[in-house]
Amino acid sequence: MDPVVFLVQCLNAVQYGLLLFLVASGLTLIFGIMGVINLAHGSFYMIGAYMAFALAPMVEQVLGGGFFTTLAIAIAISVVLGYVLEWCFFSYLYEREHLQQVLMTYALILVFEETRSILVGNDVHGVRTPDWLAGTLPLGQLMTYPVYRLFVSAVCVVVALGLFWVITRTRLGMTIRAGASNREMVQAMGIDIKFLYRVVFSVGVALAALAGAIAAPVSSVYPGMGNQVLIICFVVVVIGGIGSIRGALLAALLIGVAETFGTVLLPHAAGVLVYVLMALILLWKPGGLFRAGS
Repeated sequence: MDPVVFLVQCLNAVQYGLLLFLVASGLTLIFGIMGVINLAHGSFYMIGAYMAFALAPMVEQVLGGGFFTTLAIAIAISVVLGYVLEWCFFSYLYEREHLQQVLMTYALILVFEETRSILVGNDVHGVRTPDWLAGTLPLGQLMTYPVYRLFVSAVCVVVALGLFWVITRTRLGMTIRAGASNREMVQAMGIDIKFLYRVVFSVGVALAALAGAIAAPVSSVYPGMGNQVLIICFVVVVIGGIGSIRGALLAALLIGVAETFGTVLLPHAAGVLVYVLMALILLWKPGGLFRAGS
């Protein structure tokens, strides 16, 4: 493989892996701390992408434009959405069986998909890349790389570092890690577990929506886009270890490398490589790469 092509594929693998981490980190926290199997998590990714599509013209008309303004509004809406959903629906699922959790969250997928169909239709939509990120960087004499993809990677790195700082250096992070390891102990210590659940769920929704919003100019916006992301994010959570942020990051990068290079080197078997990787890792470490709360 040509060195320049190899570099491009490495950049694509890292960008894809970091984007997966944004979605999967919220999923692993929700599953690890709240014990809820949330099949609707991919829908939050879709909602973020559609908010980027729908809010951009409104922000430009009312506020004169602004890519970061659009992202900030989308994140704020997703935090409120997460808080309301946890309060109205998910707070009743903690003591229920997993089958009831699956049925409830699957019903939410149907609700979100039907709402999306009513509001914006079933067409595929493109989201314009901001002008100041629309350029390319030359790689060698023949190849270029989009600046926006580097921006996506940079945003994911900044969010990941912020998330690690919160998890490892703050009181809230200590409570979250304790909740991932032993929920009963956290409740026994007198910590408001309902507030903790709502914070974790709101953050998880916001991370997934942010991933969808920044991915929209790259992948376009289309019906059912959240379902594809959900499957691969569950693989990330299982490989990394349920409830582990560090494991989610490593697993997402591994999957990014496997899927990107598999598509180039073994296109006929690319769809299988990720699941082969998951099987090998689980044979080596049945509980995932890292324990909950790490």
